[in-house]
Amino acid sequence: MGKFDGILFLSDFDNTILYTADTMKNGGAAPEMPQRNLDAIHYFMQEGGRFGVATGRAMAAFRQYDAIVPTNAPAVVYNGGGVYDYKTGEYVDTLFLGESARPHIAAVMEANPAVSLEMFHADDLLQVYNESKWNEKHTQLTGMGYEVVTDLSPESVEMPLSKALFLGEEEDLKKAAAFIDAQPWRDQYELIFSSTYLLELTAKGATKGNMCRRLMERLGCRTLVCAGDHMNDISMLVAADRAFCPSNAVPEVKNYATEVCHCKDGAIADMIECLEKELGA
Repeated sequence: MGKFDGILFLSDFDNTILYTADTMKNGGAAPEMPQRNLDAIHYFMQEGGRFGVATGRAMAAFRQYDAIVPTNAPAVVYNGGGVYDYKTGEYVDTLFLGESARPHIAAVMEANPAVSLEMFHADDLLQVYNESKWNEKHTQLTGMGYEVVTDLSPESVEMPLSKALFLGEEEDLKKAAAFIDAQPWRDQYELIFSSTYLLELTAKGATKGNMCRRLMERLGCRTLVCAGDHMNDISMLVAADRAFCPSNAVPEVKNYATEVCHCKDGAIADMIECLEKELGA
């Protein structure tokens, strides 16, 4: 019996496991992973725990880190749009945007010409509409190339989409969010800011919280531990039996989780140490 048997620990990646906020804001390469985190995750898994990532990133965008972050559980990707097993190369759960989302996404873009749109598919395909500097910065962060499309017709964009991502200045994205909130079709979707410059649209029920609980049941674990730093993480912090956040988390998140050190200093390691103390192990 290991100290962490039966525990599934799912953590957000950007700005929780690895600090990438400066890369998204200014461009350039992401920093190296804190060694404290890597060592602590290895220890957690050796003692029977299941560790995985719950990220807003696309399946293809997290692939570059799958070989770096030690995991023994599938990853929640697309902010809850899917669960992907990098060991088998297959999805184990999905909640994607279907054909009915096309006119709604088009309406958002028509009403908000200052924002850009990224459309993620189930594979490595990323399509961009109304390209801007934010797409260039985002691709530096994720490592995903993209295809620019000039319209949102069925001939240009195949459905389903794993998620739609609106990018832009904070005030422009707030206007886009207000537009969506005012539509009669609003209740068909999940809408959440994953950073100041990123507004995510996923299918109803495609949240980190929902997918984390579904994954816990699939794996037969009895306890769910979650960690995150931004608004899109709140659903899984609420769904968790034990919730943590790094000190760099936005204020709203700190109302739902125990705060530890800054992400740059190895917040995951602090969280695992807290768990060990609480278990009395």
